[in-house]
Amino acid sequence: MSIPIFKRFEEKRKRLNAMRPLPPAAVRKLREQFAIEMTYNSNAIEGNSLTLRETFLVLNEGITIKGKPLKDHLEATNHKEALEFLYHLVGHEKKNTISEHLIKSLHQLVTQNIEKEWAGCYRNAPVRITGTPHQPPDALDVPHLMSALVRWIGDQQKKMSVIKLAAILHHKFVHIHPFFDGNGHTARLIMNLLLMQKGYPLAIILKNDRKRYYNALKEADNGNYEQLISFVAKAVERSLDIYLNVLTPSSKTKEKLITFSEASKISPYSSKYLNLLANKGHLEAHKAGRNWITSKEAIERYIKNRQRKRKI
Repeated sequence: MSIPIFKRFEEKRKRLNAMRPLPPAAVRKLREQFAIEMTYNSNAIEGNSLTLRETFLVLNEGITIKGKPLKDHLEATNHKEALEFLYHLVGHEKKNTISEHLIKSLHQLVTQNIEKEWAGCYRNAPVRITGTPHQPPDALDVPHLMSALVRWIGDQQKKMSVIKLAAILHHKFVHIHPFFDGNGHTARLIMNLLLMQKGYPLAIILKNDRKRYYNALKEADNGNYEQLISFVAKAVERSLDIYLNVLTPSSKTKEKLITFSEASKISPYSSKYLNLLANKGHLEAHKAGRNWITSKEAIERYIKNRQRKRKI
């Protein structure tokens, strides 16, 4: 992860922590919003056909969407239950060490009523992952590989930044592919448990970024984790930006968010170049739907930082 991103992270995390205790009503609303967003995006990445609006109706109104498979409805309700379990772990227990039992419990919640026989159980046969040359290890090796992964997490928690640890853990988990199904969902939940334990909000990997997400995982298959770490970092920063924008007191001036198209009219950069800066983590920006958004102040900070480097 680049130094500019790391510095921004620390500054934003400190700003959020300085606001604690956070207003309960506002936090509740944010959690509801993030639960729907993460459930929709995590499921959509895996092929679920429910739209964001339909996911909201299923989760909040209990409505059955005509013409959509029962499995898609169950995936939505299961994922929300798994998220509630994460919040329970973070909010009600002093120490939340990641164990095989916890991983299996999350998988059981994600796949209950869908893969009843294998919910919470490691696979016992070979699997292939569509669209990738990676061949997951033999099923006989899964138990000891998962045991080693849990030990690795314990060893690295005090040595590695949580963002880096969460990203690498995500890859190691899907590389092992310990379950027949639900591996992606479970990996993203475990990654978020690590982040939430350190006071970060949920990091949502967006459906619109699925291609970049898979490319980052593919690079990690070759031992190059930088792209994946940067990808996860930007997902976390997006969530921090949303929390800070909502929770910043009205007495303080908030930065007005603008699209790259709007930003190109008030800066020396084109939309395409701003997109490049955002993807490299040099510019404070995040996705809102399909569009990148930033602020005039963020661009000014980028220019100022760039000028400072030139002088050095």
